[in-house]
Amino acid sequence: MKREVVVAVKQLAGTEDLPLPVYETEHASGMDLRAAITQDILLSPGERMAVPTGLCIAIPPGYEAQVRPRSGWALREGVTMINAPGTIDADYRGEIKVLLVNLGAESVTITRGDRIAQLIVGPVAHVAWERVAELDETGRGAGGFGHTGR
Repeated sequence: MKREVVVAVKQLAGTEDLPLPVYETEHASGMDLRAAITQDILLSPGERMAVPTGLCIAIPPGYEAQVRPRSGWALREGVTMINAPGTIDADYRGEIKVLLVNLGAESVTITRGDRIAQLIVGPVAHVAWERVAELDETGRGAGGFGHTGR
């Protein structure tokens, strides 16, 4: 069962030649974001930068968009995101920029139109805090950070 959420999208001037994000396969959860740059960027090892996409979106209330790294690029080149996942709130209307970092050993060239990240839109629950003196017991309890072993 596919659920569609209508999201308004504005392409910034000079980026109309770039395709809008699309699902590349039938069951994909993310759509690729593309680099909206006017000249190639050389991302050196250890370097990070905000790469523009040329897109502004209006996420409906009750939803968020997450920007996530592309797994193949991360594996092959060591390029990932500094703030993975990056969150786009429903009230943000500025340009989406992808905060890339090169963790690899070699410089990587980014060219206009390269697929640089994935965009996923999903529901968000708002929390109403309830102060309590104690929490309910679980089998895990307070164990964390590898307490279940390898």
